Amino acid sequence: MKWSEICIHTTNEAIEPVSNILHESGASGVVIEDPQDLLRDTAPLGEIYELNPDDYPKEGVYVKAYLPVNSFLAETVEEIKQSVNHLTEFNIDLGHNHVTVSEINEEDWATAWKKYYKPVKISEKITIIPTWEDYTPVSSDEIIIEMDPGMAFGTGTHPTTVLSIQALEQYLEKDDLVMDVGAGSGILSVASILLGARHCYAFDLDDIAVTSTMNNARLNQVESQVTSKLNDLLNGIEMEADLIVSNILAEIIVRFTDDAFRVVKPGGYFITSGIIAGKKDEVRSQLIESGFEIVETNKMEDWVSVVARKPE
Repeated sequence: MKWSEICIHTTNEAIEPVSNILHESGASGVVIEDPQDLLRDTAPLGEIYELNPDDYPKEGVYVKAYLPVNSFLAETVEEIKQSVNHLTEFNIDLGHNHVTVSEINEEDWATAWKKYYKPVKISEKITIIPTWEDYTPVSSDEIIIEMDPGMAFGTGTHPTTVLSIQALEQYLEKDDLVMDVGAGSGILSVASILLGARHCYAFDLDDIAVTSTMNNARLNQVESQVTSKLNDLLNGIEMEADLIVSNILAEIIVRFTDDAFRVVKPGGYFITSGIIAGKKDEVRSQLIESGFEIVETNKMEDWVSVVARKPE
């Protein structure tokens, strides 16, 4: 079977929304080629990179996805271009915004995933591994999360995800009820359970994300503690949560801070990520306006996470 590789040359800020557009267009996963990765042979938490500089742009990033070659391909590519261009209405910098399409054999496509995806330790306790890799834990308290990039929504090693999991590790308490808003692959839902939450409700507007979350929950044997469902942010949610986590665009976070304040229990936390550094103050201000106290702000590369708390 023939596959078409679509490559979008864009910015770090646009990675998340562009990736979402590709997934909604039928891609089963994305590859991010960021030249910043070449600057760290060994990350502080022990990630080992095996990367070829020729694969990377001089500036910006490549976001790549694979679509089957069929009679609808040209129409799909044109719809992707239009959707990406539409992101400028959200004040998202698209950079070069150059789109190229090339053909690739299925065998090469299957192999391509593996050169980008290795075991990675992303926090003090958590290591993410691809399903095909053999990995031996280095400590007795290490938590292993298995992920399959073919399930869509990336591998879980993007800075926004790392920041979210590091915050979960710090603020989640045993038997907490967690809500994961904009769950994507469900990696934050899985991490919450493995860190001690009694249950996690994963909400997303994309039915592919709902399925992917449950697939990953089953892969990590926590499906009985994860409920994944279609929902528009926290609209209509009446139950209370001890902790809410949302790795999503800053433009979306600011839309539901009031609902988050309503849903989270007094003393509970709202962990937000997916925030490009230039929009940090906007998110912080909106959280404060909704009634939250800012606990801390963390940064990794060009990305920021903000941890807020509802006063008791």
